[in-house]
Amino acid sequence: MSFLSQLFRAPEQKRSRTAALVALSGPGRPVWTARDPKRFVAEALSCNPVAARAVQRVSQAVAEIPFQVTKDSADASAHPAVVLIDQPNETQDRVRLVEGLTAHLLLTGNAYVEAVVVDGRVAELHGLRPDRMRLIPGEGGRPAAFDYEVDGRAVRFVQEGPVPPILQLSLPHPFDDHFGLAPLAAAASAIDIHNAATRWTKALLDNAARPSGALVYSGEGTLSDEQFERLKGELDEGFSGARNAGRPMLLEGGLDWKALSLSPRDMDFMEAKHGAAREIALAFGVPPLVLGIPGDATYANYQEANRAFCRDTALPLARRIMAALIGWLAPGEGLLAIADEDQIGALHAERESLWRRVGAAGFLADSEKRVAVGYPAEKPER
Repeated sequence: MSFLSQLFRAPEQKRSRTAALVALSGPGRPVWTARDPKRFVAEALSCNPVAARAVQRVSQAVAEIPFQVTKDSADASAHPAVVLIDQPNETQDRVRLVEGLTAHLLLTGNAYVEAVVVDGRVAELHGLRPDRMRLIPGEGGRPAAFDYEVDGRAVRFVQEGPVPPILQLSLPHPFDDHFGLAPLAAAASAIDIHNAATRWTKALLDNAARPSGALVYSGEGTLSDEQFERLKGELDEGFSGARNAGRPMLLEGGLDWKALSLSPRDMDFMEAKHGAAREIALAFGVPPLVLGIPGDATYANYQEANRAFCRDTALPLARRIMAALIGWLAPGEGLLAIADEDQIGALHAERESLWRRVGAAGFLADSEKRVAVGYPAEKPER
């Protein structure tokens, strides 16, 4: 290549040299999530109160965090993207949309939002179910399209235009290029243990709250088939089930009852169940004390635990979701979403301390004080 051709050639486009390798399945082939989301979620939420409450607690806390959107330190609450997020469609507001997206992230590691374009502008936002979505990798490893399938019918969304029709939110996954790692997956073993303990308790109650045992015949010879069937029927009818709890058993000559199972105390049964409950709560980022699970002494009281939950779990997840929505709907426009921590009840004590320190700093101008406590430098016009 001559010097002139090198000098006047088109500028090189910057892109990752490994991006083409990310689409390992090849362009155009769908990539599905690793496990069946519906079956996995149903086992966790329908059968486990700790997981269900943890997901609900995190989703509500994230959705209820208020935000101020600024641009160049000035209020930008009237920007079309901000107005759309506050009222994404006719049936939902921002709180309900974010609550659903948060639940999807916790349960599957992924969440999807559809942008409905009318007359060239985004008019509505709708959350989509992750279990119905499949991803079509593009040449550079990024999603080229998404297929949304319902009852065997599919709609394809091609990721083109200033605002691509689908926003994919995902939690970090160290070994997956397309999908996030759900906290529910980390809690799966603890959920199995907790559910098994619950089923064991139910079975114990159904059997008159007594451990299983055996009737030992110590007489001469053995029971005849007729005697065996009669004894079995009498046990099932007269001594099994919760309605027969405490009913005395009358044993004929030669019969003796021998308990076989260990007692719940010997198995340390309740402690194992509480331990599994704590692991489930921690997997979702909720201090066990916030859910009322006994045995956790990490925090001195409920207020400290709730403040840690808000600061370490709810706020980072809320910022991630809002930043993704803003960057998707208004790319390159410099909008910045700031959580209004003064409106969060769990943070009132530490915010009050911050206000006192900033207010006493006489070397700061009023605009600098506003920025220090998380507000725009200038008051928005009313």
